[in-house]
Amino acid sequence: MRFEITAPFVSAGYCHCTHCQKRTGTAASANGRVPQDGFRLVRGVEVLRSFHPPQGIPKVFCERCGSHLFAGEPLSDDEVSIRLGTLEGDPGIRPSTRQWMRSAVVWEHLPQDDLSRFEGPQP
Repeated sequence: MRFEITAPFVSAGYCHCTHCQKRTGTAASANGRVPQDGFRLVRGVEVLRSFHPPQGIPKVFCERCGSHLFAGEPLSDDEVSIRLGTLEGDPGIRPSTRQWMRSAVVWEHLPQDDLSRFEGPQP
């Protein structure tokens, strides 16, 4: 599976929702959003699989290696939500938000950073 990003990210943030926690096995997932016209799936569409939680958006992963790659519908959404940990090199953006803070785990200390925080989804 291979993809290219040819446009700058428009936003990046951490998601502390329970879906992301269970899917990743971590306290949060770091995601960046890029315009659809700045994203290209080079190869591997046949190995992409989606999990559709009863509430929330699809979570897209690679059936071969298990990597969690995207949130939403990467081939049709206006913006593509990409898991920052899947990128090679510096994405050129830093997370500026934390969403779903009401679901944040109690066992990990959250830094007192200057990121915008939202109890639920980022508006």
